[in-house]
Amino acid sequence: MLTDTRRQLSLFRTSLRPCFNPNGSGSVTTSVRVALDSTTPLSPPLALDWVKRYAIRVGLGDMLAVVLTVAVAHLLAFGAHNGTMASRGFLNHLVTPLHIGLALAVLWILALRLVDTRASRIIGSGATEYKRVGHASILTFGVFLFGAFFLDLDIARSYAAIAFPVGTVALMANRWLWRRWLLSRRARGEYSSRVVLIGSERSVLQTAVDLSRNPAVGYQVVGVGLTDGPDHGVLRGTTLPIIGGIDDVPNLLDTYGADTLIATNSDRLPAERVREISWGLDPQRHQLVLAPSIADIAGSRVHLRPVAGLPLLHVETPQYEGPQRVAKRIFDVVVSGLILFALLPLFLIVAGLIKRVDGGPVFYSQERIGRDGVAFRILKFRSMYVDADARRAELLAAMAGERRLFKLADDPRVTPIGKILRRYSIDELPQLLNVLRGDMSLVGPRPALPEEVSDYNSKERRRLVVTPGMSGLWQVSGRSNLGWDDGIRLDLYYADNWSMTGDLVILWRTAKAVLMPEGAY
Repeated sequence: MLTDTRRQLSLFRTSLRPCFNPNGSGSVTTSVRVALDSTTPLSPPLALDWVKRYAIRVGLGDMLAVVLTVAVAHLLAFGAHNGTMASRGFLNHLVTPLHIGLALAVLWILALRLVDTRASRIIGSGATEYKRVGHASILTFGVFLFGAFFLDLDIARSYAAIAFPVGTVALMANRWLWRRWLLSRRARGEYSSRVVLIGSERSVLQTAVDLSRNPAVGYQVVGVGLTDGPDHGVLRGTTLPIIGGIDDVPNLLDTYGADTLIATNSDRLPAERVREISWGLDPQRHQLVLAPSIADIAGSRVHLRPVAGLPLLHVETPQYEGPQRVAKRIFDVVVSGLILFALLPLFLIVAGLIKRVDGGPVFYSQERIGRDGVAFRILKFRSMYVDADARRAELLAAMAGERRLFKLADDPRVTPIGKILRRYSIDELPQLLNVLRGDMSLVGPRPALPEEVSDYNSKERRRLVVTPGMSGLWQVSGRSNLGWDDGIRLDLYYADNWSMTGDLVILWRTAKAVLMPEGAY
């Protein structure tokens, strides 16, 4: 039976594109395109062949960035002059600025290679790629300056002062531009690792959902193998095919054009069996990935430490006190104060427009729950009519679906000017005063209403361990388009993994979300 199944499968080219339902229901949907080819056998591609092509393109971009940086630094520091460098050593009258530039360029390109800035594990998503580019730049200039000192070369300070920051920014920009290109390709189902999941039905389904939520990471599930289910058919609740039994999966990867096998957490998939399965993989075509049972953990908190042949994952516990928290508070005060001062003319204009609508108050104050369950009054520009609170119960009674997140796409209580204020988040600018007072932060979970908190379970209450923010993962990931469960999941992820670097990334995404609003009402 299994032999016949393999023979039939070899006649098909299967392309599966998993995607996550944006309504937040957590379901996995998969579009399947099957084309019968009875004459041409499958010719499996080399595993991760797209990574090699992408790495070559990024590498060429890096070389161009380095060469342009060296040229700009040379022109600004030395002009068109290419005479010999002043030196008290044995290289006197032998080294020219051109030689220095060539040496710097070669050293920089080698450093990018040695630090492995184009590894398949880091390209396309996350901050690790950018960090490695920064490390390569620091290594380059450390070696460069040490060499100049050892050889007693009189290198102009302006040369190093120009080349280092300009080159680092140019390399970062090159990676960012290529990442935009890569993400556009992945949105069309290209330039992604084709994945087969193995494990229990429950763990496989959860992993498939997690991967489908973010196609930008480049994992496209094309099939599954179950330890506690059948070896054919489809995965329950999805249209993902079950391609065979666990022991048969490695031999069927090429049939489905898969290059990655992900072993999910399962009691019926012990380490020894995973090891035996790995022996059936072709190292030139396939890679093995282990998905542990922990989830929603930032990479900066996870460290791998091999001990006695065991790969132990060390997960740092979340930190809510200490120097980082002090730095966050200082950052909040300084930045919010500067923004308030810069936007004072806008505040006066908005206040006049709100008064003109119905003569009501300019600001709206509402009780919210902050860190550790402490209540405070949040400030906003009033975007609704003065009787909005009185009409809330009526609208809530007629509302279908999740009521804990009370948001209406066409709320009749919103004034015409209020719709504009809400769309571009101008109504939330007075919360900068809350930030100055310490009730809120620039970045954090969405400040909750008292009635929401009263319904929290033990898991949901964990979002109160950090200070709520004007912006956060919820706000930059779809806002009102997200369901309640997805919003809570993002807030909990932030509470467990927050960092100053992460806050800066969220603020950058906030600026883009304000300029290109989606889900704001």
